[in-house]
Amino acid sequence: MRAAMRHSLWTIVAVMLLAVGGYLGFLALRPAELPPGLLYGSGRIEATEIRLAAEIPGRVVANHLTEGRPVGEGAELLRLDDRLLRLQQAELEARRVAGEQAVVRFERLLDTARHHLGNAETELERARTLRRTGAIPAQQLERSEDRRREAAGEVEVLAAQLAEAAANLQALEQQQAQLAFQLDKTVLTSPIDATVLVKAVEVGEVVAPGQPLGILVDLDRPRLKLYVAEQALGQIRLGAPARVRVNAFPDRYFEAEVSAVDDRAQFTPRDVHLPDERARTVFG
Repeated sequence: MRAAMRHSLWTIVAVMLLAVGGYLGFLALRPAELPPGLLYGSGRIEATEIRLAAEIPGRVVANHLTEGRPVGEGAELLRLDDRLLRLQQAELEARRVAGEQAVVRFERLLDTARHHLGNAETELERARTLRRTGAIPAQQLERSEDRRREAAGEVEVLAAQLAEAAANLQALEQQQAQLAFQLDKTVLTSPIDATVLVKAVEVGEVVAPGQPLGILVDLDRPRLKLYVAEQALGQIRLGAPARVRVNAFPDRYFEAEVSAVDDRAQFTPRDVHLPDERARTVFG
């Protein structure tokens, strides 16, 4: 009987020790209470990436991409061979000059023809007046009508030729504008101040439209995508200022602003852990 009682007593003591040990372990491992206004979360720091690609095919003749090097907005990054386009540009310019000269020539001819038409109309009116008085024969009136008709026909022909020459000139100018647009595409520049992250092409390579040529990254405006527990959502306001502290710089704060809050809870990635793993959401 005494042995059974001693066994029961030791069992109770063991259970109590386990309970106390579990409670102490819980106190030791649970997250520390944060001061008011502070949130704990895990996430990633991301930056905007710009993927470079050519809009026209061509051979790379210059490459200024160096991984890790900062580049300014508008800086030349890559240049494609533009010799064929330059030849086409010279040909179009010669044709445009000739077309412009043709327009000027037809304008002058049309002015002269209109002047002749005016003289022919004046002569015809005088001939009609003289014919009514019988001062000239009918044949002379007919000749005046023929000259007026020929002058009007000449004006009509030259006006059509001028319109055609002007249309041709306009078409050439449009071709020049399109070619100039293509020439602009042979030079790739940086759209923003950035840092070269990836160089994916070398001088001499032939590239196709849309082919990846490199990647730029904007390190001046990073984004923190932070996962926090759902019960902390009440402390988050869209557009509110924030101060961020990361593990890499525990003594430094970074000024930030809440730019987006997801409208539904998300499962956190495998490499992200929260103090309370039961409820998760994300804002960034």
